[in-house]
Amino acid sequence: MKKILLTAVLISLLVVPAVNVLAQESPPADLDVMEVLERIVDWLFTILLVVAAIFIVVAAYYFVTATGNPETVSKARNFVMYALIGVAVAVASRGLVALVRRIVGA
Repeated sequence: MKKILLTAVLISLLVVPAVNVLAQESPPADLDVMEVLERIVDWLFTILLVVAAIFIVVAAYYFVTATGNPETVSKARNFVMYALIGVAVAVASRGLVALVRRIVGA
């Protein structure tokens, strides 16, 4: 049941921004590729940070409720590791856009 609930929360976090985009007006005609790429990366950055925060909260829950069980502690450590990997990917994506923008000269 916990896995289903966690999956539902994560999917809803991914769906909410898509619904928000559909509700907005059409993009301006002078929108270039770099701006679109930057907007996509901003969305992904936000989503990854939210998911990482949720993973850290879940890891904290597992740490608190572990009661000395090594499997639960290992599971909690994995959640923290995945959250840190998610943050690293989010930061790298922002850096990649900045690098591409610098190379292109935009």
